[in-house]
Amino acid sequence: MPDVIKLLPDAIANQIAAGEVIQRPASAVKELLENAIDAGATEIRLIIKEAGKNLIQVIDNGCGMSPTDARMSFERHATSKIRKSDDLFHIRTMGFRGEALASVAAIAQVELKSRRPEDEVGTEIFIEASEVKRQEPCQMMPGTSIAIRNLFFNTPARRQFLKSNNVEMRHIIEEFQRVALAFPQLSFSLFHNSMELFNLPPGTLRKRIIKLFGNPYNERLVPVDESTEVVKISGFIGKPEFARKTRGEQYFFVNRRFIKSPYLHHAIRSAFDDLLPEKAYPLYVIFLQLDPGDIDINVHPTKQEVKFQDERIVYAYLQSAVKRALGKYSVTPSLDFENEAGIEKSAKWIEAMQEMQSMQAPPENRQRDEVYNPFYPDGRQPQKDPDAKWKDYFESGDPESGNSAPDDETITVPSGWDRAGQNDSQQEIVPVQIHGSYILATIKGGLILLDQQAAHERILYERFLDSLEKNKGFTQKQLFPVTIRLNTQDTVLLRSILDDVNALGFDLQHFGENDFVIHGLPADIEGINEKEVIEGLLEQYKAAREALRLDKRELLARAMSRQMAIKRGKKLSHGEMRTLIDELFACHDYLTAPNGNRTFIKYSLEELQRQFEKKR
Repeated sequence: MPDVIKLLPDAIANQIAAGEVIQRPASAVKELLENAIDAGATEIRLIIKEAGKNLIQVIDNGCGMSPTDARMSFERHATSKIRKSDDLFHIRTMGFRGEALASVAAIAQVELKSRRPEDEVGTEIFIEASEVKRQEPCQMMPGTSIAIRNLFFNTPARRQFLKSNNVEMRHIIEEFQRVALAFPQLSFSLFHNSMELFNLPPGTLRKRIIKLFGNPYNERLVPVDESTEVVKISGFIGKPEFARKTRGEQYFFVNRRFIKSPYLHHAIRSAFDDLLPEKAYPLYVIFLQLDPGDIDINVHPTKQEVKFQDERIVYAYLQSAVKRALGKYSVTPSLDFENEAGIEKSAKWIEAMQEMQSMQAPPENRQRDEVYNPFYPDGRQPQKDPDAKWKDYFESGDPESGNSAPDDETITVPSGWDRAGQNDSQQEIVPVQIHGSYILATIKGGLILLDQQAAHERILYERFLDSLEKNKGFTQKQLFPVTIRLNTQDTVLLRSILDDVNALGFDLQHFGENDFVIHGLPADIEGINEKEVIEGLLEQYKAAREALRLDKRELLARAMSRQMAIKRGKKLSHGEMRTLIDELFACHDYLTAPNGNRTFIKYSLEELQRQFEKKR
């Protein structure tokens, strides 16, 4: 039998190796930005076209390269930062393996221009699929410019697995933000399709965070600063009330290198103790400064994982530093994470409490609310049935037991519900709200216990999905248009789904940079802060996108229904409870909410009877 093991050709070997380093356009962006920083640049400009599929260009004012170094930089494992094996344990630069440019050159068309300050002319090199096509002198300012065109042009199988431009651009922005946060003293700018997305002047870390994420973040930041003999900890954490339900604002830097560490994340999460609900993620930008000999950064191709010599002591110091910062600045917990990613202002909370108290007042002492009500198709709450007998019965109580009337307001109304075949048009439902979260109603042969939030999510989901399919929702025009400003990442996301958002009933227009003008809102969400609606919608959309792989419109309908549904703890009138039940069982799928949770539980009379029978 002949020998079957052969050496791969260099071209194929380079393409395989490149796949470990360059997984998508964002990977190339990361490598080029880090090279510019290692070159001592103070101004770095990133230019992107078609989410990096057509062009990725980084221009810096760093030290530049000689003609020989420019050519050698594209050889695999050619580096200026490692001379002997011991150097691996004293890494202080961002790159050190000499793989980045070689990997990029294997799967793209690369044009490099570089000039040292002491040289009169620079060097221009053009490489395609690892083959040098041209090298010649050129005129340019001191520094380096690297342009990557047609990424994965010679590996079409890899290129076809790239996501949409919006998704790839989101990854590029994430990498850009990580590098910009790690080096706030440097100037960065980002252009996409000739549009400037970021222009970050040099400054402090606080200013860099505010510039990246928006002015509201200024009041959300709590400084962390702790020095020990093992590690120096610095940076900022977010106040608990501004924690989000989605990841994305958690940044760890070890010796200015961004890393991912669930272990260290747990240290910060545990430091908040009971200040956060289970599925909330606090903002943090934390820098850990250690002796390079105490960590190993050469454990993953993307260098986003590190090994600590003693990770338990780093965990303990980090947890202690965060606790100390929370205590020092008297940070207090949030009261409500159901309604929004951030806490409601105290005035709004007091107003809500007063409204709840008025709902609990006796019916005869409470005036009917004339405000637009999303439960009813025409927006008006119907009058109570003057012939209903519920009031006399529940106020008088049970004459035999002597019990007084229950606190929950109830009404007996006719219902046409027969979807499940459990009753007919003559069957009556007596809706009763339990703990402001569940609705109890009788049916023929038993009763149902309905989750009001899950039920409303199902109703809204099908309503919004229908609006998206018909590409038209009902819009209530604003008397005075409202302008809102988002951070750059949310701006990119909203622009990518803007047509579908407007199909839900919004009248929303991009007004340049990160500004949007709201001319109208869906007809059934009046009386809500416009900015909160948009920000909440984007948060829910990102949360659904992380957990599910669904069509964009389904994700949007889920996000909108989750954002706008009534929440547990909200008191409902008898008319609202009745309408909620009727609309739920008119849905196509009334058994489950969009997230798969049950909307109601049914109990038969036989099941109830068994609970009261004596067990033998």
